[in-house]
Amino acid sequence: QITTVSGNEFLLQSDIDFLILDWFHAIKNAIDRLPKERSCTSRNVEFKLRRSSSIELLNSLDTESKEPKPEHRKSLIFRLNYSTSDTNDRNRVKSRLKKFISRRPSLKTLQDKGLIKDQIFGSHLHLVCEHEKSTVPQFVRLCIKAVERRGLDVDGIYRVSGNLATIQKLRFVVNQEEKLNLDDSQWEDIHVVTGALKMFFRELPEPLFPYCFFEQFVEAIKIQDNATRIKSIRSLVKKLPKPNYDTMKILFEHLKKIAAKESVNLMSTQSLGIVFGPTLLRPEKETGNMAVHMLYQNQIVELMLSEYSKIFGAEED
Repeated sequence: QITTVSGNEFLLQSDIDFLILDWFHAIKNAIDRLPKERSCTSRNVEFKLRRSSSIELLNSLDTESKEPKPEHRKSLIFRLNYSTSDTNDRNRVKSRLKKFISRRPSLKTLQDKGLIKDQIFGSHLHLVCEHEKSTVPQFVRLCIKAVERRGLDVDGIYRVSGNLATIQKLRFVVNQEEKLNLDDSQWEDIHVVTGALKMFFRELPEPLFPYCFFEQFVEAIKIQDNATRIKSIRSLVKKLPKPNYDTMKILFEHLKKIAAKESVNLMSTQSLGIVFGPTLLRPEKETGNMAVHMLYQNQIVELMLSEYSKIFGAEED
């Protein structure tokens, strides 16, 4: 902080300690070099700079023919020294925080003690399933049941967005509480439930269609012969890890029920493909072919809905 003779203040801020010291020395030297007959005053504004040059600040100051008093010069230096003291205090605080953090218990330790609950949103699918001793996350099952009870006939189901704040609230409840009642009045809007279900799949660190399968599914959907294309997709689906396969099967069975009500809810297999394609499968690294990939993503979901019984059926081809 710099306070000029006229009482104006300048605040320079940075999180980089050596940069703050450079500013201090540059400004202090500039003050010491000021001729006795001139003094620093500021325009009548307050400057708040981040990572700016101290020379630029000094060049922005006006000068007036007014003889400075010695105490004014001391005041400037004192305030600059005070800022350096603040920096030292911050360094001490940082040092103590580092020591505290280094001694903190691990996340696994806190989870084992029950102090931190395993997260549902943002966790790997297989970890959620392992924790619940299931192959399909309970949250997915609850959402599907809720939608099938009161959302099959809703116009634009899964396409229409629910209130984001309420969806985030539901997300928080799912991550923090053991039991979830989707029939509670606060989740009355079925679009909140569908929005949360889509968010769950979007936030999976690895999509429902694992990254290593992405190119294989894209190559399969490119096959011209329909029977061969279906057979290829079925073969890939059968190779998926158990949690991925079981979750995918129950989800697509549900979406097939949505599409069966297309005349009422206006959600065709094509519409559902557009909604769920980018949510369920995506490349690990985006390339310049995003538009092409999106087309294939939609087509894969659409085909799997249209040919559900052939792809997920128990009978062998």
